[in-house]
This record gives sequence, structure tokens and C-alpha cells, in this order.
Amino acid sequence: MTVPHTTVQGRAALYLRVSTARQAEHDVSIPDQRRQGEAYCTSRGYQLIETYVEPGASATNDRRPEFQRMIEAGTSKPALFDVVVVHSFSRFFRDHFELEFYVRKLAKNGVKLVSITQEMGDDPMHVMMRQIMALFDEYQSKENAKHVLRALKENARQGFWNGSLPPIGYRVVAAEQRGAKVKKKLEIDPLHADTVRLIYRLVLEGDGISGSMGVKAITTHLNQRRIFTRDGGRWGIGQVHRILTRKTYIGAHEFNKRSKAKELKPVSEIITVPVPPLIDQATFDAVQVHLRSRNPKVTPARVVSGPTLLTGICFCAGCGGAMTLRTGKGGRYRYYTCSTKARQGETGCTGRSIPMDKLDNLVAGHIEDRLLQPERLEEILATVLDRRQERAGRRGEHIAELNKRAAETDLRLKRLYDAIETGVADLDDPALKERIAGLKAIRDQAQADAERAQAMLESSGQQTITPAMVSKFARTARERIRVDGGGYRRDHLRALAQRVEVADGEVRIMGSKGNLLRTLAAASGVKSAAGGVPSSVLKWRTAIAPEDITNG
Repeated sequence: MTVPHTTVQGRAALYLRVSTARQAEHDVSIPDQRRQGEAYCTSRGYQLIETYVEPGASATNDRRPEFQRMIEAGTSKPALFDVVVVHSFSRFFRDHFELEFYVRKLAKNGVKLVSITQEMGDDPMHVMMRQIMALFDEYQSKENAKHVLRALKENARQGFWNGSLPPIGYRVVAAEQRGAKVKKKLEIDPLHADTVRLIYRLVLEGDGISGSMGVKAITTHLNQRRIFTRDGGRWGIGQVHRILTRKTYIGAHEFNKRSKAKELKPVSEIITVPVPPLIDQATFDAVQVHLRSRNPKVTPARVVSGPTLLTGICFCAGCGGAMTLRTGKGGRYRYYTCSTKARQGETGCTGRSIPMDKLDNLVAGHIEDRLLQPERLEEILATVLDRRQERAGRRGEHIAELNKRAAETDLRLKRLYDAIETGVADLDDPALKERIAGLKAIRDQAQADAERAQAMLESSGQQTITPAMVSKFARTARERIRVDGGGYRRDHLRALAQRVEVADGEVRIMGSKGNLLRTLAAASGVKSAAGGVPSSVLKWRTAIAPEDITNG
């Protein structure tokens, strides 16, 4: 019997692609495409040179590493192959314009695109048929995407999680069973929730040594103290900023907020998914105010660090812009003026100008006369002091939960080691090694978090704020806020008030309860006074009398 000789007709490259792992299971899988592609090359006499595999990549764009590697090989001179074999043209591209662009790009170098299931010739009729099929593929892709997004939005409206990686501080848990599908929701992850709370606390209170901290300083603080990210890596500025601005942490996760191009979608398209809050609303709002005040696009750097008493903390109540220093008559007159009005005129903000000395005296005098009175201080700090024991109890429960998780994980590790010793499990098994490494990471993180929480608990347990200390602090602060010549000490004032808003008929002075308690404790020699994130931004007084304000 004579075996027929197969003549080699050319060199072929095989391109295999699926969009998702689910498609690999339910559609034409990679192994199936490979089997059909290799059989096709054999039957046509093609010598298979290279196989390019693209798992989990969309064909609506060309941002595919293996695709680009194939195009580079097909357009090099000389080309490494003569034909590109695909299961169908939709495996190559689902955009009719891009499909034709790359088909012609390859053809210029003598490389042809062929489909196993959609064989076409090179005459104009077949080219038109290929283009029509590409248009249908593109239409089908967009329709599928629309239906998938509609299903995801409905899932989000019902309060369920859609499967992406949850924000740090949360974990995904099964909520209910609906047929074959398991609906999932988010719950607070005690392993990392304290890290999120710490980041917010550092913004408003600092680390007990310095004052409130910016995003860059917080990133350095976390990395220096080996407080790792969820995957054990180092923190970046972008990660910290996202945590500080993400509404998920106040219990309102926003789904469908951005398009694939990262552009914000209309508010009507955004779905709010309720989740357990990690941060209270007042704390979140205070952090947003702080971030805006430090944003160089809103407040110039020279304003944040300038010598004037209120620059950097004084804002126009109308537009939120910073009140910055302006001078007149060769510098003889100095005013706080709305920066938005100064830049844009009255189209930006009707604005206001107030003589600098008058506003300085109003704010500092109000703090002296009203805030720095022992009775008023005790009233303001009462809620903070009363909640210390409650916070300590919650932190103790959290420490117990962390220690329990560490102990349970350690027990699982011991069981694995016992199984290895008795020969039930093989240490060389890659899956077993990965499991052991994962359990060790969970145990070590839980132990580190428990130790850090315990240190904070012990530190807060040393707080002792007495009425005598409050009276002494009030007296000393009133004395030290002024300097010889009638001026004021900038740092002393800013320890007591963090924001001043100027309206047409009133001036609002605001400050943090936690920041005030920390300042009092530091002045009294107490190690730490701020056992937690401030519960609110308190207005020490709603307004200064309008007759005291003179518009310039």
C-alpha cells in the first residue's frame, strides 16, 4: 500500500482566542480551536510554524499581546509565515474596520488570513461577504455587551456584587442561591478594615507626632511601618488616594461609574450598591474638605505654607475657593479676597474681600472668648471622652477576632504538615505549596494587625483627661495664642480651627473634636488623646455677628 505524499503548500500561523474563562467552557474552547486548526493545516498541506494563544481577550480592540506578536511576525521582512489560520473571522476581530485594516496590512506583506469555518476567495464578491460577516460580528458583540451590562446593572440594583475584586477592607461572601447561581455581597474584612480606618485617621489627626498628613506622607508612613497592601505589596500614592475618595467606604458603592475609556458616565447610569460602611459620613466629608484644601489645583502651594494667619484654611462660602492675600496702596492695605473672583471676575464668583487684620482679630478673638473656656471645652469633648470606653471595647473584640483567625489558620497549617509527614499529601505538589504560602500570608497578616491594634488599645488606655487639665489648657492656650504686639501665633490657632468660611453675613469657624482632644493631651503631657477617627467636623460657633464684618 502506498501512502500519498502531501505537498507543503506554505507556512501557517494558528491564532486561537476566547474572550473569557466562561466562554472557554461553553463556546469554542482553546483546545478545540487548536485541534481543528491543526487538522485544517494538515489537510491543506500547510506547515504549522507558530501557534499564538490569546485566552481571556476581547476582539473589539487590538490591545492583545499575542495578537500584536503575530502581526509583528506577519509584517516583518521576510514574513515568518504565509497564512494566518483562525477558527472564524470573529476570533481575529469583531470590528469590521479593524478587521479590514489588519487583513490589508498582512496582505501587503504577502500574508493571507483564512478561516476554517468561513472559507473565502480573493475575488471582490468574497471580500464583500467577509466585510458583511464582520459587520454582523461587530453588531452581535455590541448587542451582547449591552445585554450583559443590563443584567449586571439589575444585579447591582438588587444590592449584589458583580464579581470584580472588592475594595481593600471588604471581602465577597455568598448571600443567597437562585437556581444554579450564587448571589454575592460584600462584608467587612477584619484583616484589612483597620488599615482603611488608619488611613482616614492619619489624614485628620496625623500619627501623634505631626499634624494631619497628606496622601504622599501617608503612603510613606504605611510603607515604613510595613503595613502592607492586601496582596502583601507596598502602597502607592494612587491607591491611598482612591481609598480616601471612594464612596464605598461610607456604604455606597458606585457601579457602572466609568466607561472602558475611563470616562465618567452620566449620574443616571450609575448604580449605587449598599454595602456595610467602614467610615462614617462626617469623617468622609471632613477628609474630602481636607483633600480639596491641599489640592494644588485649588490652593497654590504658597498659600498652604505662607506666613499669613488664615491662608490655607480660609475659604469663600459662596464658591469654596481659597481666600488669598491681596494688597492695595503699595502694600499698606491687606485683604483676604476670594481667589475665584480674583482670577475669573464676578462670572466665577461674586466673591468678597475683608481686611486681613479685621478677619484675623474676629477669628482669633472668637476662639479666645468662646472656645477656650473650660465649660465650653468640656461640653465639646464630652462625646469624645464618653466614647473612648466604647471604642476600646470594640477594638478588644476586633483583636480577639484577629487572634482567632490567626489561630485557626495556624491549625490548618499544622494539619497540612501532619498530612505531609504521614505521606497523605506530597510537599512537591505545586497546589499544596501555593496553599501553604497563602495560609502563611493570612496568618502573618492577622497577627501583625492584631499586634498593631493591641498597641493602639494600650496607647488609648493611657489617656487621662481631667477637668483640671482642661482648665489649665484653656488658660495656657489663651495666653499663648497671642504674641507681643497684638498678633497671633499661626500654629496655635490652626491646632484649634482647621477651616474658616466667609459668607456675606457671617464667618463660620470649624474644627475637629479629635484634633482638639489630641492638642489638649499633647499640651498636658498625655501620650495620646485621639483613640479613633474624629466623629465629626464641629462648628465651634455657627457664625460671627454680621455687623462685625466689613466687606471691602
